Amino acid sequence: MGMMATPLYSVVIEKALRLAAIAHYSQFRKASNIPYVSHLAGVALILQRAGFADDELIAAAILHDIVEDTDVTVADLEQSFSPAIIAAVVAATEEKEDGSGAQRPWRVRKEEHLEQIRLASHAARAITLADKLHNLGATWFDLQENPQAFSKFNAPPADLLWYYREMVTAASGADSDLQILSSECRQMIHRIEEFVSHQAAGAAASA
Repeated sequence: MGMMATPLYSVVIEKALRLAAIAHYSQFRKASNIPYVSHLAGVALILQRAGFADDELIAAAILHDIVEDTDVTVADLEQSFSPAIIAAVVAATEEKEDGSGAQRPWRVRKEEHLEQIRLASHAARAITLADKLHNLGATWFDLQENPQAFSKFNAPPADLLWYYREMVTAASGADSDLQILSSECRQMIHRIEEFVSHQAAGAAASA
């Protein structure tokens, strides 16, 4: 038997997993008791299933929410991770608060993040698409169990679906290897749109 070209165990992925597990340890998915780290693992698995096996890309995927949602800073990451990983994490980070600590308007920060992703690296855009696909898939899964699952979000379904559509377009660009991710995102958006439309029609009929 020949030797494998790439080791299956990765130190940088191990470091990312450990840091993310500690930083996100008290966080859960919206309106659930599901540990938040499940989302990070889901994003990394989607990337691997789509053919993205680079260790630094997977590590960045695991860390993609750490600056946005925990006390870990970019300076903290610089102690252990490469500039490429940090750049991908920064691109994935949405500025939720203004300089005074107040929450910024939902639409404003989403439009700003769209522009940020349009200009981001290939790695950051791949992570963004995998992130959106996992969120869309989890939302679809939740809707099957609870048709009112959209109520847990900070924006109505129409706004959320607008954001997903625009973000998929912004992130996919013209890169052929990202189309597998963007295509599945669009399929999931269409599935959710049909569900919401059917739900609205049913509510109107019973009114």
